[in-house]
Amino acid sequence: MVQMKASLMFRFQACLFRFSAGMLLAPLLFLVTPLDGKCAVPTGKTQALAAADNAFMSLNYSAADSLYKAMLVTCPENADLYWKLARLNISIAESINPDDSAKRMPYYTKAVDYAQKAVAIDSTNASCHTWYAAALAVKADKTGAKEKVRRAAEIKRELDKALALNPHDDVAWSILGSYHHQISNIGWFSRLVGSTFIGGMPEGNRKAAEHAFKKAISLNPRAIRHFYELALLYMDEGRKEEALQILQAASKKPVLMKGDVRRLEEIHELIRKLSTTENAPPTIDGSGSL
Repeated sequence: MVQMKASLMFRFQACLFRFSAGMLLAPLLFLVTPLDGKCAVPTGKTQALAAADNAFMSLNYSAADSLYKAMLVTCPENADLYWKLARLNISIAESINPDDSAKRMPYYTKAVDYAQKAVAIDSTNASCHTWYAAALAVKADKTGAKEKVRRAAEIKRELDKALALNPHDDVAWSILGSYHHQISNIGWFSRLVGSTFIGGMPEGNRKAAEHAFKKAISLNPRAIRHFYELALLYMDEGRKEEALQILQAASKKPVLMKGDVRRLEEIHELIRKLSTTENAPPTIDGSGSL
């Protein structure tokens, strides 16, 4: 009889323990269990996401890639992961020698796929549209003029959406500047072809490009790309002194992405060429006039 009571008491305590443990674990399980197939990631950065972001910022792209992809297993519907993977793949491609287009293109293609998925998951996330536009733009730029024309309207739409959602997105402004600069350089024939096949070719102009680059610089004065692209615009317009000033400012900026290393090399070379041109003596033609 005593043994039976002891046994019953043991079973009761065991049940009570399991019940208590279940009550304690339930909130924890709620935090990590996906709801309706979507990842229940809190608004703030999780430790894993922070580690992936830190790896990216530290230019450790292979580690960032592994960490972001690992999170996709448990968070397959998290838009931030997809646009960050798009950004990462663009950054990897831009760090590869420009002459090796065959090696770069797969990363651009993956960037487009990731960004497209991000937009499909959350169309209210400005960064999704920004990096979708960026992915489309860099892939089109490396594919050729026809692809630029074909994708122009879509790129502009994504940039407009991004800036409507977040007018303080310096990356979107910088890409918009490049868009206007590139479109302004497209000849009348390509523009006619674009209007014929895509039902209207968006306009681009250099004043709008300059405004966009300056806006990007005001929002993020540490990004080399913003300065570099503005300098290229000035060079196209023959504004060499202004281009030189912008390039000299860019040369003092920190490396934030691996592609900045190549940009800095090009910047120093352009500074050398422009400085030589500025200091060259005036030439005199046969008539004796300057």
